[in-house]
Amino acid sequence: MAQKKANYIPDSSNALLEKFINQLMLDGKKSVARKIMQDAFEILRKQNKKPDQVFEKAIHNVMPRVEVKPKRVGGAVYQVPVEVKPKRQLTLSIRWILAECRKRKNTAMPQKLAQEFSDAASEMGGAIKKKMDVQRMAEANKAFAHFARY
Repeated sequence: MAQKKANYIPDSSNALLEKFINQLMLDGKKSVARKIMQDAFEILRKQNKKPDQVFEKAIHNVMPRVEVKPKRVGGAVYQVPVEVKPKRQLTLSIRWILAECRKRKNTAMPQKLAQEFSDAASEMGGAIKKKMDVQRMAEANKAFAHFARY
């Protein structure tokens, strides 16, 4: 008799995981998104990693601390560095991880997700590169920080 595969994703106990699944979902197919996450977690488990810890570490590592926002002063538009609120940090990190996964070609989504989680948890990969680019941009424009009045 075939052994039933264990479900490594709790139904709705982890709010972070649910938010990620909702962002992963396309065309309202939540069951498909949940299956993709299950398969990605299974891949991580087979690599002798703890999927939930790798997932949370990846999300945390990709969260940006600062970003730049355009501010019009006189006739010029300046890129003003501002601190990112916690809710937006989470949204941006999820968005960047999924964007990098969707950029990768020639593999199934669970493999791409597992790879991106592993890369982000070890501070490598495309999502971390995006975070570093945003931080570099903010650092380069810190002379305009006095324009920030948000």
